[in-house]
Amino acid sequence: MPWKDDNDGKTPHAAGGPWSGGDGGSGGNGGSPWNRPGGSGGGGSGGGGSDIEEQMRRMQERFRRGIGGRGGGSGSGSGGRGIGPFSFLIIAVVALIAWLSTGVVLVDAGQQAAIFRFGKFETNLGSGIHVHLPVPIERHVLVDVENQRQISIGDTRDESLMITEDENIVDIQFSVFWKVSTAAPQDFILNVKEPEQAVRMVAESVMREVVGKSSLQSVITTERDTVENEVRTQSEALLDDYRAGIEVIDVQIAKSDPPQQVIEAFNDVNKAEQDAEANINDATGFANQVVPEARGEAQRILQQAEGYRDQVIADANGEAARFTSIYEEYRLAPQVTRERMYLETIERVLGNAEKTILDSESGAVPYLPLDRVQR
Repeated sequence: MPWKDDNDGKTPHAAGGPWSGGDGGSGGNGGSPWNRPGGSGGGGSGGGGSDIEEQMRRMQERFRRGIGGRGGGSGSGSGGRGIGPFSFLIIAVVALIAWLSTGVVLVDAGQQAAIFRFGKFETNLGSGIHVHLPVPIERHVLVDVENQRQISIGDTRDESLMITEDENIVDIQFSVFWKVSTAAPQDFILNVKEPEQAVRMVAESVMREVVGKSSLQSVITTERDTVENEVRTQSEALLDDYRAGIEVIDVQIAKSDPPQQVIEAFNDVNKAEQDAEANINDATGFANQVVPEARGEAQRILQQAEGYRDQVIADANGEAARFTSIYEEYRLAPQVTRERMYLETIERVLGNAEKTILDSESGAVPYLPLDRVQR
């Protein structure tokens, strides 16, 4: 019992309590917590004031030792001290506050808090201050869902060398940009032990598959964007199948070249192919120029031949028609027609001749124009 009546029930005082000074003599200050325990006598000169630091040190030692202490008697001398009911209440309140504080979570911007009740996922909490059931009933795990992370693949020969569809080898170095999925951060917490290693293995595997279905020329030149998009899409789908809680943002190819040992020969082959393509383009351009001209010339000749044919046919038809008409006239009057034909023929033959023909029967004196003959 912490309180003892030494005055027949009149005034209780602590016997071995925290405020006891030992002997409760008439001249002592044994009832004050700030005085040292009473001495052998009753005068005020026998006791001195205790400092606060000493009392606090003793209280700290008792808290560390736990409940209980040395028991004390009612007699004279320094008795033992225990923890009173008020100390028990303070300890209980502090412990309760500390336990309840485990259910308070502060979520920063760009973070999410996954809440687990007895290890089972319950919900996700966004940015702000939230309260959930204290530990061990519910626990929370903070996850950064906005920070973009990068993994570089192809720094070693084992990672970078890949075979293409046309059985060539290509040296590829690329980077994968990823972050924790805002839709399922609990999957990232529960299902992935080493997220960077998982993303690396998935991206490298998908890249080898895509390159294996593409030609060397397309991978290193014209279809790099297609390869990047295909790798990003397939990696995202594969990680979703694994329920990894990871979102692949982008895939960027930093280098895609033939292996270093054959790059000079490959450059020579590329130069020869470019020269051949240039020659083919020149020949195609020349053919595109010459062939239309030749076709136009052939068409022109063909049209001229057709025109000449039509002209000859028309002339022949005209001559035939004229002969037919002359024959009809000849059949009706042969002598007249014969003379007419003779005269027309002579006129046509001698019409442009520079000669003068005199009929001997006309009686004209022949005249020879020597000056005109000389000229």
